[in-house]
Amino acid sequence: MLEPMDLFFDRRLKEYDAHQLHEIESAREFYPFTAAQLPRTPGARVLDLGCGTGLELEYYFAQNPAAQVTGIDLAVGMLQALREKFPGRDLQLIQGSYLELPLGEGIYDAAVSVESLHHFTKAEKVPLYRRVLAALKPGGYFLLTDYFAASDREEEDRRAELLRLRAAENVPDGILCHFDTPLTLAHEQAALQEAGFTQVELLGTWGATATLRATL
Repeated sequence: MLEPMDLFFDRRLKEYDAHQLHEIESAREFYPFTAAQLPRTPGARVLDLGCGTGLELEYYFAQNPAAQVTGIDLAVGMLQALREKFPGRDLQLIQGSYLELPLGEGIYDAAVSVESLHHFTKAEKVPLYRRVLAALKPGGYFLLTDYFAASDREEEDRRAELLRLRAAENVPDGILCHFDTPLTLAHEQAALQEAGFTQVELLGTWGATATLRATL
C-alpha cells in the first residue's frame, strides 16, 4: 500500500539512520564521500534537497563547522531530528516539497541531494534542476548521490508499477507517495544537461549508487 512521502519517513524515524547506514550497500562510504566534495570555505552556503536527518551533514560539519546549510524536507519529524543533532550549527530548515518551493537565485556555493531524488521522473526533475542551477552562485555546483536503475526496462517497470498502484488505490494527483522509481544513470545525466548544466561528472560508484557533480 502506498504511503504519503512525509508520513512514510516520519513513521520510520526511529530506525531511519540505522537503516540507511546498515541496510544500504556502501552507505558508510558514499555519505562521507559526498560530504568531502562539498565546499570547505568557512561560511559556505549549501542547499540540501531532501535532507532527512542529515546523514552526510554529520561528516560535512566535521570538516566545515561554519558552513551555512539550508535543508528542505517533507517530513517534519526528520527536520526536528536534524535540528537536534546539530545544536549551534547554522541551519535553516524548511518543511515542504523541493519540487515546489522557491529556491532563490545566486545564493548557494553548492547544492546536494543524497538518496532522495530516485522517487521522481525526468519530467519532474528537469524543472527542479533548472531552479537548482539558478540558485547557485557563479562557480557553484550540484552534487547528486543516489541509486539508479540498471536498465531502461527496470526504469520503465518501476514507473508502470507506481502508476498501477496509484490507480488501484485511487491516490489523487498531487499527492507524493513513497515508491522508488529511479532513472538510469544515463537518463539522470541527460536530465541535468537538459536543465542547463553543461558538465556532469561521475565522481564515484558503489553498486547501484553513484555520485554525480553537475556544473555550468
